[in-house]
Amino acid sequence: MAEQTTSSIVIDAAPTTVMGVIADFPDYPTWAKGVKRADVLGEYDDGRATKVYFELDVSPIKDEYTLAYEWNGDREVTWTLDEGKMLRALDGAYTLRDLGNGSTEVTYRLALDVTIPLIGMLKRKGEKLLIDAALKGLKKRVETN
Repeated sequence: MAEQTTSSIVIDAAPTTVMGVIADFPDYPTWAKGVKRADVLGEYDDGRATKVYFELDVSPIKDEYTLAYEWNGDREVTWTLDEGKMLRALDGAYTLRDLGNGSTEVTYRLALDVTIPLIGMLKRKGEKLLIDAALKGLKKRVETN
């Protein structure tokens, strides 16, 4: 990923529990801010998603898009934009690190590009907003389940 934004958070749960919530795309609208819909379009043999269709409405981005996923066990998932209307690129990853005390450090990397002209500073701000909302929502969802 080229220009990207990265942030981390510690979640009081094991990596397998955290990755289970990340992999449960149909549940995203209940905890992921701005996600109005998430439909799994294809799966690997282990049941994890290969492609997911999203409807997102989080200012300044409102779009319908499909992401393609690659999984590395319960330690990392990466995605790239398969197709979108407003988005030109949406590449990201969740990387999980077991802290050995029943908690997990989750690092979220994101690089986005949109079809409308935006200066780099605004793109980074959009990435930061998306990442912060996703990490806080993920933490709350995992720790209250």
